[in-house]
Amino acid sequence: MRAYTINAIGDRPQLTDIAVPEPAAGQVRIDIKACGLNFADLLMQSGTYQDTPPAPFTLGMEVSGVVSALGPDTKGAHIGDRVAVFGGQGGLAEHGCYDVSRLLPLPDTMDFETAAAFQIAYGTSHVALGYRARLQPGETLLVLGAAGGVGLTAVEIGKQMGATVIACARGADKLAIAQAAGADHLIDTSSADLRAEVKALGGADVVYDPVGGDLFDAAFRACKPEARILTIGFASGGVPKIPANHLLVKNISVLGFYWGGYMSFKPQVIIESLNELLAWHSQGRIKPHISHTLPLTQVADGMELLRKRKSTGKVVITI
Repeated sequence: MRAYTINAIGDRPQLTDIAVPEPAAGQVRIDIKACGLNFADLLMQSGTYQDTPPAPFTLGMEVSGVVSALGPDTKGAHIGDRVAVFGGQGGLAEHGCYDVSRLLPLPDTMDFETAAAFQIAYGTSHVALGYRARLQPGETLLVLGAAGGVGLTAVEIGKQMGATVIACARGADKLAIAQAAGADHLIDTSSADLRAEVKALGGADVVYDPVGGDLFDAAFRACKPEARILTIGFASGGVPKIPANHLLVKNISVLGFYWGGYMSFKPQVIIESLNELLAWHSQGRIKPHISHTLPLTQVADGMELLRKRKSTGKVVITI
């Protein structure tokens, strides 16, 4: 089968032919139909992602497809089931084997491309805002990188939770996408003074930050007393240094958040979140945005869209 693999950390990934995997006990094999790309796929190539597997491995963290084989003594799935899976790796291939406990049954209303774009982006924002930051109706949510894969879902989910949403992104085109997702206020980070703009709007109760760098610093200084800052990632490449004395003065909380980590120590949080999100999708309350859909032969092009921040929402590879 074809798979987009890395032979050694730091090497350029290649589309190669490898053996079709056989499911072990407790696993299923999936005929993969689509795979969502994530910024973490870029970090894995350089070995800087916290859950980078040992090489060689196949990239692709989240997939959708059809169950085609069951491993020995595997229960809880049937051949022909339409499912999505967060596997952490192995998704940019024609087939993949996954633990049956990770399968997310898909409703008839969700196609494979949407399913492949759904779990990480929506799951991250839903658990971060609801479970970690305890966002309340009427609070002000500041979203950095608001047109990106996770940022756009934070805008949508923040509105569903009753917040006033300030969306920050670079350029009018990206801000228009955030506005269509429900943002109440827009800030162009390529030209505006983020700190001044947010303070003029009354400050932020919750900050959702997948960007880091200078934007974190500006958002930090625009927080209200008792604000909560969610550190989702560092797409800018800059990891902020947090002045603890400023935390003390305003009683601010900085909350680290890694969605995938809950799969190992508290999976029920993710399961309950995804079930609620699927219900929201079936009710039309959230509408995933996919800016690019590309074939497996163009994975490298998809990665460049992420690297150069030319995509909005999600990039999906069809297999």
